[in-house]
Amino acid sequence: MREIKNQGDVHELVQTFYQKVMNDDQLAPFFQHLNFEEHMPKMEFFWRFVLLDESGYTTSVTDKHMHMRLTDEHFKRWLFLFNKTLDELFIGEKVDLAKQRAAVIGWTIQSKM
Repeated sequence: MREIKNQGDVHELVQTFYQKVMNDDQLAPFFQHLNFEEHMPKMEFFWRFVLLDESGYTTSVTDKHMHMRLTDEHFKRWLFLFNKTLDELFIGEKVDLAKQRAAVIGWTIQSKM
């Protein structure tokens, strides 16, 4: 187990998480239409912005998800898989920050739906 320190760590986090999502019966249908060659760099950029203070990310995460018909159960499942991925791969303050930010994102999107 190691701390999240660089772009490679964020890449591993995002790739591993989305593998779990795409193998999940509840969440996979929401993401099957995505072009992952385009989507994954955006997700990695977002998490580098959050965890590594990389500047330049300006897209609204909330707006990007508003069209999805996600329920409370979907949000709980998404957060569970994200936190599980973090706990399987990493330790440290950045893990806590990622968990906090993911919870806020989920709550924000859900409250606007």
